[in-house]
Amino acid sequence: MPELPEVETIRRQLAARLPGATVVGGDGHPSEKFRNATQAIGARITRVDRRGKYLLIGLHNDRELVVHLGMTGSFSLADPAAAAHFEPGPYTRAWWRLDDDRTLVFNDIRRFGRVAVVPRGAYASLPTLHQLGPEPQDPSFSAAGLWDALRATNQRLKTQVLSQRPVAGVGNIYADEAFWLAEVHPARRSLTRAQAGRLHAGIIAAIEQGLAAGGTTLRDYQGVDGSRGLNQHQLACYGRSGQACLRCQAVLRRQVWDGRSTTYCPICQGPAPRR
Repeated sequence: MPELPEVETIRRQLAARLPGATVVGGDGHPSEKFRNATQAIGARITRVDRRGKYLLIGLHNDRELVVHLGMTGSFSLADPAAAAHFEPGPYTRAWWRLDDDRTLVFNDIRRFGRVAVVPRGAYASLPTLHQLGPEPQDPSFSAAGLWDALRATNQRLKTQVLSQRPVAGVGNIYADEAFWLAEVHPARRSLTRAQAGRLHAGIIAAIEQGLAAGGTTLRDYQGVDGSRGLNQHQLACYGRSGQACLRCQAVLRRQVWDGRSTTYCPICQGPAPRR
């Protein structure tokens, strides 16, 4: 699933291309998750923002076009020459014709994404977006706040991070990287204040590395221009099960906890805690 660095990379690309254009046509897949795409017709695009893993495309009529990429969602922007021959493909879930004859296309192979048009900032109908925690690079995201949030329940630490409530935008890839950087076992159910400080720093470092590399492309993720991320070439932990830890040379292990695959170092991050 695209995480914060991937969605932010797409946001930056769209922000350089969309504001000022007016949506003059379009359509959405008939499923409930995509059919509201047509509600953007007639609106002028004013900005492209992001919150967590959600893209927020501002419209001039005090509404927002909200898009979640799901696991396999991607955007492309057809220029006028290509748009003149545009036909929705088998994986096209929504598309919008712009007044300059370009066409913005949202494809999603597995249909886990979502498109909605809501009043600006009114996210009650999108519970995950409505309840997001602070952004990793926002001053409101602090080590003390993270420690308090992770102490609030007895869930595994990684499960809590993936809930999006302690911090927004961190998914499986960057969580594994952050816990490895922090030398904290992701299956623990508690942590010290010092460990929370290291995890806070690890989350920020993992996200910033992903952003600098244009995201992580393992299979489906690509930018609006078709470019691939490069962060997959510099991952220290995620996807490296069976390989040597870059810090202590122990063999990294993979295990599934709470339905999510996790890679970790049994030495640097300690053994899996017992209940």
